[in-house]
Parts: sequence; C-alpha cells; structure tokens
Amino acid sequence: MSEEVIGSAPRFSVIVPVYKVQGYLRECLDSVLSQDFADFEVIAVDDRSPDGCGAILDEYAARDTRVTAVHRAENGGIGQARNTGVERARGDYLLFLDSDDTFAPGAFRAMADRLAQTSDPEILLFDHVRTYWWDKVQPSASGELLAQTGTETFRPADHLESLNLFAVVWNRAFRRDFFTGNGFAFTDGVYEDALMVYTTMLTAETAGCLDQVCVEYRQRRQGNSMKTPGRTHFTIFEQYRRLFAFLDTRPDLDRVRPLMFERMVSHFLFTFARENRVTPADRPEFFHRAAAMYRYLEPAGFVVPAGLDGAKYQALRRGSYPAFQALKLVNGARVSGRDRLRKARRTLGKQAFQRFYQLQLRRPVDENLAVYSAYWNRTPACNPLAVYEKAKELAPHVHGVWVIRKGAEDTVPAGVDFVVANSPRYWEVMARAKYLINNVNFAGDIVKRPEQVHLQTHHGTPLKRMGIDQQKYPAAAKGMSMRKLLERADRWDLSLTSNQHSAEQWERVYPCAFRSLDAGYPRNDVYYRATAEDVLAIRDRLGIAPGRTAVLYAPTVRDYQAGYVPRMDLERVTRELGEDVVLLVRTHYFYGADPRLAELQERGALIDVSTYPVVEDLCLAADALITDYSSIMFDYANLDRPILTYADDWDVYVRSRGVTFDLLSGEPGETPGVIATNEDELIDAFRSGRWDGAEATALRAAFRARFCQWDDGHAAERVVRALFLGQGPTPAALPLAERTVAPSPRAAVAAVPGAVSVPTAEVSAADVELAG
Repeated sequence: MSEEVIGSAPRFSVIVPVYKVQGYLRECLDSVLSQDFADFEVIAVDDRSPDGCGAILDEYAARDTRVTAVHRAENGGIGQARNTGVERARGDYLLFLDSDDTFAPGAFRAMADRLAQTSDPEILLFDHVRTYWWDKVQPSASGELLAQTGTETFRPADHLESLNLFAVVWNRAFRRDFFTGNGFAFTDGVYEDALMVYTTMLTAETAGCLDQVCVEYRQRRQGNSMKTPGRTHFTIFEQYRRLFAFLDTRPDLDRVRPLMFERMVSHFLFTFARENRVTPADRPEFFHRAAAMYRYLEPAGFVVPAGLDGAKYQALRRGSYPAFQALKLVNGARVSGRDRLRKARRTLGKQAFQRFYQLQLRRPVDENLAVYSAYWNRTPACNPLAVYEKAKELAPHVHGVWVIRKGAEDTVPAGVDFVVANSPRYWEVMARAKYLINNVNFAGDIVKRPEQVHLQTHHGTPLKRMGIDQQKYPAAAKGMSMRKLLERADRWDLSLTSNQHSAEQWERVYPCAFRSLDAGYPRNDVYYRATAEDVLAIRDRLGIAPGRTAVLYAPTVRDYQAGYVPRMDLERVTRELGEDVVLLVRTHYFYGADPRLAELQERGALIDVSTYPVVEDLCLAADALITDYSSIMFDYANLDRPILTYADDWDVYVRSRGVTFDLLSGEPGETPGVIATNEDELIDAFRSGRWDGAEATALRAAFRARFCQWDDGHAAERVVRALFLGQGPTPAALPLAERTVAPSPRAAVAAVPGAVSVPTAEVSAADVELAG
C-alpha cells in the first residue's frame, strides 16, 4: 500500500450509491481503485438492488480493504443511499460518484494537488465530460469558467457565475467537516442534486476550482431514472420549495433570489419539455403547478429573459396551457400507435405482404401462440428448442411455431409446426403471437406490439466483445449498423442469462430496457439429464470406435480472416496423439464444408462433425474439448471434463475482436484448464497427462463455478414457468455440489453392463459413482 494511505483518516471518501447498474458497476469501481493517488476509501451502498450489484460489491470489498460494501435493508432512493455513505465516511473530503459513471485517470491526484494549492476550501469544483454509447465524448461548458479561477478561492455567494455550473454533486468535492457540520443531508426523491448544490454553495465561505476533467458522465441510452417518465418528476417542486425555504432563513442572500428563481423556472421548463420525464397525461398538471410556483416565488422586479426564453416565462406566468402549447414549446412530439405503424409499413418488403402484415397487426394478439427461431431461421436448435420442448410439457396450451428459412424445410423434425420466413403465414404469426423467442434478433421489419413478450435467449457466454463494444473493433463491426442493432434489441423484454458475467455484459453492451432472466441456459439441461446409455449411443452414431479417447476440437470464427483457415496441422496432431485418440473436428457454422477435412476423414485421421446438427451430442460424446475463444467452453464446463485452450493467435484476436476477460491469465475463474499456444505445447499436454492433471482440474472447477452458475438441468423449466406461466424463475438453481452431471464416456462404460472397456486409462471409483 502507498505511503499516502498511512494515517487514521483518508484524504477522500468516495460514496457510490448502487441500484440496478450491474452492467456498469465494475467499470465504475475500477476507475476508482486504479487511481494513482491511493489515499481514499470507497463506501459503496447497495440500495437493495434486485440484480447482482450486491454480490459485485462484496467481491470488491473482499479483495480490496479500501472498499466497504453497505447493504441497506430497504430501498430508499439515491438520496438515502448517499446519506448512508456519509454516515460511514472518514475522509477529509466527500466525493459522490454515480455508479454508472467513472473517474478519469489521474483525477484524485489532480484534486489532491489543487486542494493543497488552495488551502483546503470547503468545496472544490472540477470539470467533466459526457460520454455516449456511440463513443462520442462531449466537453462540458464549464471549462473556461473553471480555468479562470486558477488557484484562487472565492465565496460562491459573491461570485454568482459559479452557481451556473452544472448543478450535480458529483462534479465537486465537499470538505467533510463543512458538510456534516452544517447538517447537510440529501432529501428523498429525484432532483435532490439541485437542492444540495445550491444550499451548499450558498453556505460555503471558500470554494476552489480545478479545470481538469475528473468525471466521465455516462449518457445511458436506457435505464437512467431521470429519463424514466412518471410522477416521480413532480418531486422537483418540493425540492425547489425547500431551496426557497432555505433562502427565507438567509435574508443576507436576497440578492441571490432572482438567479435562483431563474434557475428554478429554467429547470421546470427543461423537465416539462421532455416526454421521457413528464408523460402527456401529466403535462397539464405539471404546467399548472409550475405556473403556481412561478407566481408565488417570483421576486419583485424580476426581469424575464429576452427572446424565446422570455416568451416561455411569460406564458408560464400567465398559467395558460393553451397559450403555451401554441408556442410549440413542448419538445418531442407524441408518436401515436398509428404513426409507429406507418413508419413500420415503410420498412416492409413487397407490397402484397405490406398490406397483409398491416391487416394482421390490427388483429388481436393470440395469447396462446409462441414463435420460435434460432440462428437466423436455420433450424430448430439451441436454447429456443429446449424451451419449446419443455413448454410442450409444462404449458401445452401454448402452441409453438418455428420460423425456418426457405430451403431448410427438410431440417425440421416431424411433428414440429413451422412457417417459412416471408410467407403469408409467417407475417400472420409474427403479428399475432403473444411470445417471441429467439437466440438472435428477428428481422428488422418486424413490429413488436406492446402486448407481445420477447425473450432473447442468446447463444453463448461472451468472451468476445459484443453489442456496442464492437464499435472499437472494425473487423468485428464491419457492415453493422449499431443503431439498427439497438432498435432490434429494444424489442427484448427478457434477456436470458446463465451466469452473472453474462448478465452484466448484456446490460452494458445492449443499453435497452429489457429485464435479465437469470435462469440458466436450457440447451445445457441435457448435460445433467443424459444417461450412460445416451452417451454411449451418441458415440456409436458418430462412429467413435470403442476404447478410443474422443477429443472435440471446436474453434471459433475469426473476424479478421475470410473463410475457414485451419489453426493447426490436423494431420500432424492426430498422428502425434496416437491411435488411442480420435479428433472430432467442428468448424464454426459460418463456414461451409471444407474439402481438406473431408479428405482427412476419408483417410481415417479424424471425424468431421461440422454439419452434425446437435452440438450438445458432440460434447456428451467427447472425453475432452480443445477450443480457442468459442463460447462452447462455457457450455462444456458443465460436464466437468478437461478443457484445453489452443490460442495460437491470442494477441491478434484481442486486437481485432476484443475480450471481456483474460482467458490466458492462468487465474482461477478465467482459465478453464491447460493453455497451449502452439502445436508442440498441445501435443505435450496430452503426452504428459497435464490435460487431465490436478492443476487443470482445479482451474476447471473455478471456471465451472463462475460460468455454470445457474445451469443445473432445470433451466428450461425456469424459463417456461417465468415466461408462459407467470410463476417466476422456479425452482431455484441447485448448488454446484448438489448437481448430478452426465457421466463421462469412461464412467458410462463402467455403468453399462457389456460395454467395451477403455484401455487408455483406468476407470476411477469417482467415475463409477458418477455414472450411477
């Protein structure tokens, strides 16, 4: 620990109120803990957040003594959470950071230096930038004003221009004895920042400025409470009543009242003009309450601004809502359902289908109809298929229909109802189905009706960067419209996750209004339900000779390469591994058939399983997995069998696609087993036995605990109960130690009478017990 932290009280207490920000919280905390000035404490207050925030805080607190995690028994709002943090604070200065924002590198060092130069003023103001999801960074309007002050201090009430700075508490540091000594506390409800800023600034005798950007203020596309319409925004009136009640106790500040009045009215008009704050139904009441406060609090001799702003003030003073509307002062015209439908019509394909689809959209939604699709309408598969099968058992009243691309009709199993994409019935079921289930996005021209419920199941845990993160990686985002991607993600109501890592990533990279469904991946249920007979039958179908160790090799796609390019000399590897090992090779589904693989298979060197329809079967048949960065590793980890990471191009992959964690770190929870960066290392891993040794086993256990968090064989049931039956995601996930996984091939041989034994390795007692 740095010498700077020696002493009974830290220089800074960073107070972070936390509620429903699991996709951003790690970045927020990391921005604090990575500061090069280390004399601080973090008091993170979990305001009874319903997601994984509390667990994240506990994780950080466990590994860094500077972090204190406080869990409130009841949700009290951001103001109460901040008050809780102040009560625990020991630092000389209080810093308030919202949990979806970040501190800029070097911020604390710059603050500490400026505080020393200004003899510890009661308030230190500093600069910020706004950051947007499309990577735009917008400077604040405060830079010039902050720079003019230099290292001088001032009394804010004597320098009224300082009161025009953005009225939030996170762009300033408060000396703790000043803050607590004057009894400042945050009030309930939104708009609490404005009240706190103005009362503290008008009370302070000394303030200083720092013109360095210290906070990166995230402009969230969705999820910001200030951009959620509703009655909560009426709290603004009470906050400004409190401000003027404060001014009533300070006759020495009468000269400030006109400015505070102007700030109040501007804030009312700003809030009123936004439909994402005040709903159309609430507008008349909001307007009249704002007008009443205007007339009640207007200072004698107040001069309204010139121009359009002045016209707004005059209309508000008169209290005439029709006159205000006539000025066209309400921003964001209401978009009726008819307008949305008209926009959707323009995006549809052929004229005949346009008219037909428009007709279907006017018909009632069928409460007992569900539409399924997987992998861009390829064939029934993955999580949607597992949900479909379980729904037939638990919710038979819901009829399921699959969307299939033209030409793939013969891949649909007998008895499964389906429609061909863009056929008349396709438009009908897409318009009328209550439930929409997909592991990718439905086509962009589909209109998501308010009555419909869209479940996005995804099709893997993200090691690689996804969603808006791909903007930084041109090879990955080539030809992709982020705007259209997010418009499609806006249709999601539920986002299915199998672990906390995925839940955090999806919320951050798809900044939309969906709710996370933490139920596990239904497609992985089979890993807990397959029997020894099932495992042996699959191996027989694949042509795996009895007694051979089957190794599944499943590399992922490379965005920086065109077509399938083998990452290893498959002929050499199979030869070096010996006759007892058979390699099952599965190329990514983006690639077509590869003639070289066909040739090697014909020669008996390997088995090409690239077109085998059920990847779960391949995993059950394999004694071990070799992969690189494919999400198959997370699913295979459920089986608790060896995983080898073959990463010959890690640096290139990281630069071209980006990753969410360091797969090659060798740290528990990040690396699933043996790492090989070339063929020699891979071959040696098998020859030496390291592929299934104690170290690899320990790494696999930690990896499984982190990424198989909610997979226990009951994921499909939880999804069906939550989606179709309204029962919530029940039953609760079993603890890892209580789950029974499908037997390994060795254990399956031991469990099935008459099965051919495995000569390459002895069957352990644990294998026999597992198979039973």
